[in-house]
Amino acid sequence: MIGIEKIMPVWKVESGAMISMFGDVTIAYELSLPVIGTQSVGDFEALHQAFVKAIRVLNPGTVFHKADWFQRAKVGISGSLDNVLSGAAAEFFKDRSFLDHQCFVFLTHKPLGRKLSSSSYSNILRKSIAPVRMQDEKLFAGFLSACGQFERILLDTGELGLRRLVDAELSGTASKPGVIEKYCFLLRRGQQPVIRDIHIKDEIRIGDQHCQLYTLSDAVDLPAICGSRINYDKYSTDKTRFSIGFATPLGQLLDCNHVYNQFVFIGDAQKTIKGLEAKKLRLQSLSAYSRENAIGRDACNDFLNEAVATQKLPVKAHFNVLCWSDQVSELSELRNKVGSAMAVMDAVVKEETDGAAQIWFAGMPGNEADFPMNDTFDTFAEQAACFLNLESSCRSDATGVRLGDRLYGRPVYLDLFNAPMKSGLITNRNLFCCGSSGAGKSLAMCHLLRSLYDEGAHCVTIDIGGSYKGLCDAVKGYYFTYTEENPIRFNPFYIGKDDVLDVEKKESLKTLLIALWKKDSEDYNRSEYVAISGAITLYYVHLAAHPEVFPCFDTFYEFLLQEYMVVLRTGDVKEKDFDLSNFVYVLNPYYKGGEFDYLLNATENLDLLNERFIVFELDKIKSHEILFPVVTIIIMEMFISKMRKLKGKRKILAIDEAWIAIAKTGMAGFIKYLYKTVRKFNGIAALITQEVDDLISSPIIKETVINLSDTKLFLDMRKFMNKFDKLQEVLGLSDKAKTMLLSLNKANEEGKQYREIFVDQGGQQMNVYRNELCLEEYLVYTTEETEKMKVEEYAARYGDIHKGVVALANDIRSGKISL
Repeated sequence: MIGIEKIMPVWKVESGAMISMFGDVTIAYELSLPVIGTQSVGDFEALHQAFVKAIRVLNPGTVFHKADWFQRAKVGISGSLDNVLSGAAAEFFKDRSFLDHQCFVFLTHKPLGRKLSSSSYSNILRKSIAPVRMQDEKLFAGFLSACGQFERILLDTGELGLRRLVDAELSGTASKPGVIEKYCFLLRRGQQPVIRDIHIKDEIRIGDQHCQLYTLSDAVDLPAICGSRINYDKYSTDKTRFSIGFATPLGQLLDCNHVYNQFVFIGDAQKTIKGLEAKKLRLQSLSAYSRENAIGRDACNDFLNEAVATQKLPVKAHFNVLCWSDQVSELSELRNKVGSAMAVMDAVVKEETDGAAQIWFAGMPGNEADFPMNDTFDTFAEQAACFLNLESSCRSDATGVRLGDRLYGRPVYLDLFNAPMKSGLITNRNLFCCGSSGAGKSLAMCHLLRSLYDEGAHCVTIDIGGSYKGLCDAVKGYYFTYTEENPIRFNPFYIGKDDVLDVEKKESLKTLLIALWKKDSEDYNRSEYVAISGAITLYYVHLAAHPEVFPCFDTFYEFLLQEYMVVLRTGDVKEKDFDLSNFVYVLNPYYKGGEFDYLLNATENLDLLNERFIVFELDKIKSHEILFPVVTIIIMEMFISKMRKLKGKRKILAIDEAWIAIAKTGMAGFIKYLYKTVRKFNGIAALITQEVDDLISSPIIKETVINLSDTKLFLDMRKFMNKFDKLQEVLGLSDKAKTMLLSLNKANEEGKQYREIFVDQGGQQMNVYRNELCLEEYLVYTTEETEKMKVEEYAARYGDIHKGVVALANDIRSGKISL
């Protein structure tokens, strides 16, 4: 047995480079690729051309090696666990399996006179390694310069991230393995260093992992046509074609532990062409004896003609998939998966046996120059770049709303507001949410509002339909609704502990009183405005002098009839300037004993300024000519007060379907004002709708909400596919966004209950996520009447909604009851 230290090809690591025993110098990068499913046809073509240009700037004698690592990992406990729902969600996602991806690029510079290797003679067969040869300093400087150009070309795409690895990441440390150790011992990201036995006699076995190597190394096994992308039928529709990378079937879609290695060898172009000319002449002389020789001659001639005519760069290439499992019984399944993936690319899989050890050994970082060249094929840089994997797994932000990776359901956090504002991706935090009936809008918005609430935001929701009752109960917020037994109640005259009678408070009360007094068609004059303002000021002076008087509309009304009546008489205010009798007569229905005496005299849920979660459910009064406008004014003025007074705190006003009724009551101007100014106060204006016809016809939506909402959430809208062109125009969606949106829920994972969400930020960053909830979260957010009734029953039985949903969820899982 030969010790690996005697044949280890990498001599040392220094100055951010790996130096082999033959003097080959390799520098390494970690490459960040776009998320799978987020690229359009044009995006793929741009990335493909960028890699072609980057490969072309590399010097002759350079080896380009791209290694994409895909390894099974499991979700751990993450996020805040400070409440019942967070803990239930953490337990729900714990140990969920997903495919983790890391991508590395290795650029190797071979010294002058370096002999090419073959599968019959490589480092792994030697009993020792020859000493390092001296480098040509000028050649090495030219190599580093070319690497700098390579890096700049890829970074200039704006879609790729490239970071050069330092010494510790190459060689590893006592607590963290480097890329060499990771490759040799098949270590996962974040795994502690482990030394494993390597067996290569009959098979490649690393520790208890049985490895198989499948190659694309012969031109006859390659597809007849290749490109930067292919259609992904699972997400395509009659009107759209969903794109994935040409090599993505060997990447993120190949569901097993594997490394996809991509080698491109840049040689001397003129020398290559000269060698092919000689080969063509040999085949010409032999073509009379064999049809295969004639075909080979023609193919060689076509290659030479294309190289000369188009000035394409001839290269040698090799691609392989190294996959492994600790179960021998799974090896046949691995073979089927890899074969199926290559069949999608129209390629023929070849399982390497005899040459597997040499190819595996040459794939070690720093040993690329020792690759057996008889396992490569001649092609052009353009064709070779088609086989590069261009897509990666979904990335997670540090904080934000918890969603799920589309492929595997791994929890990912999406920062919709803070990071995008800082980076300039969006210029406002406003939100627009749209989806057809039953698509899951309310579940998505409940989940978003709860995430914002947990982060400390003040959430105000105007709803029609009772979608937020469960969440409001769960966070112990204020829930305002109208029933005959318990009608909706407010008290705009009450001043909370952190509130004061400032200009804004007085203005909101004046606006309310004038709205109660005058109809939309009636104007008020300046003297009436001044008189009401004076009445409000004197009323609060009266309250300060009489602390036993409770601030509400009733005591204000009594103040008008008594103290303020005297003030007007002594002040010689003429009736034509302010008709107090008419004023109190019109407001009489809101005084005790009147038809609406409950509306402005609430004695509970008074401190709206400091309450962080408030829901106004207006379904019963949305058509009421008096109640709805008054309630709407109170809500709007209350949120403006929050917006201006709660400095530094995040606030969100979510209007769910109620915007239609609000717009009809003359409050369209407020929506416009809100969307234009809320950004300046660290606020979010959110509008949720499902009525496509209203979207198309409403000038508020078209001119204000769409234009001033940089963050858009869309749920399943395939019901509107036949009129999607008009909808696409109104929503300002690109063709790329249309393709992604129409792919929602087309190929959801079997056995999992979730809805997909399409997120578009600034028209630049788009992705599709799962909105997958644990059972406890679903029970709190559900809008199904029978399920809500069951939740209320359990909450009453156990005395608390949290205890109730936990007990209900346990009963559902155990099969005692079913939903």
